[in-house]
Amino acid sequence: MIDRIALILVIVGAINWGSIGLFQFDIVGWIFGGQDAIVSRIIFTLVALAGIWCISLLFRENEVLVPNTHTEE
Repeated sequence: MIDRIALILVIVGAINWGSIGLFQFDIVGWIFGGQDAIVSRIIFTLVALAGIWCISLLFRENEVLVPNTHTEE
């Protein structure tokens, strides 16, 4: 569950950085009252922590479980 939350936050961060890079528009800052607003700073911090958490995904050896759709006859 924490992996999915972290991934969602990283995606939010990526979209926000894309918006800043392409349009010079900070979506998170705009929604939460500017870059200096406490809520914006909390969101930015959570996105940063999620990015750090997602680094661990690179080093995991988890198997992807795929449902068996083939039937043996």
